[in-house]
Amino acid sequence: MTNLRASQLPPKVRLEYPFAGNLFDQPATPLSEGPVQMHYLDEGTGPVVILLHGNPTWSFYYRDLVLALVAAGYRCIVPDHVGCGLSDKPRDYPYTLARRIEDVERLVDHLAITEFSLVVHDWGGAIGCGLAGRRPRALQKLVLLNTGAFRSKRIPLRIAAIKVPFFGEVVIRGLNGFAGPATNMSVKIPLSPAVKAGMLWPYRSWADRIAVWNFVKDIPLSQSHRSYGTLVEVEDGLKKLADKPVQIVWGGKDFCFNQHFFKRWCELFPNAEVHLHKAHGHYILEDGGRVVTKQIRAFLEA
Repeated sequence: MTNLRASQLPPKVRLEYPFAGNLFDQPATPLSEGPVQMHYLDEGTGPVVILLHGNPTWSFYYRDLVLALVAAGYRCIVPDHVGCGLSDKPRDYPYTLARRIEDVERLVDHLAITEFSLVVHDWGGAIGCGLAGRRPRALQKLVLLNTGAFRSKRIPLRIAAIKVPFFGEVVIRGLNGFAGPATNMSVKIPLSPAVKAGMLWPYRSWADRIAVWNFVKDIPLSQSHRSYGTLVEVEDGLKKLADKPVQIVWGGKDFCFNQHFFKRWCELFPNAEVHLHKAHGHYILEDGGRVVTKQIRAFLEA
């Protein structure tokens, strides 16, 4: 199903994001009147690469990498998680890790994809590795960009502070105190005005920022958390990927996914191809630009 949502982007953002986009109906929720539409890119032809974003980004984050991979002969599938980007932003959706994995699974089945490589960033790591753990035979290669997919008690104080109910929701949804600061804190090279506008465009109001808040709320730090069991399953599933080609491309100045996470990935995948960019931040594709894009493309082509 095609859509007109991308055409509604501001002209300067549209120049950065020249994609048509598609819509896929996810199952209705108990209180919704119909299906929930997930927006996704389906660009190019050839071997499939699924690119999964985190919080508070959307498929816009992968725009340059998609263009490079399409030029190299790949088919790129890039969903906007429900509540993010150009997807619907329902109030009553179950914004949990389990549902996120299921959403991507349904999209993969809808597109009849049987083999794919993954590029994952931030929350996309837990979602993508969850998918790969369920379908290890389908996974060809895995690219990890400043992410996590295992249990950890480490969380920056500035994020822990806004996990607090009511206060956190007011800061994130009312004051835009997560997506807004992220455009500065997640990079070491300032974003251009157009790119910054693109990052923030889907999150302009209280209602638009529902998933931004729910992603923070869904960080499982204790066994009683609703997503803790799912994260355990994701972590256990990493063992099934031990024989897969893995690339780790990392920004060394990440305030959130810091060296602790980088070292843990290197332990989990000791044979991985590793590129540590010590001067770059969390948004490694923004800071790293063409150099990082070239590294990912070379790994997929090897």
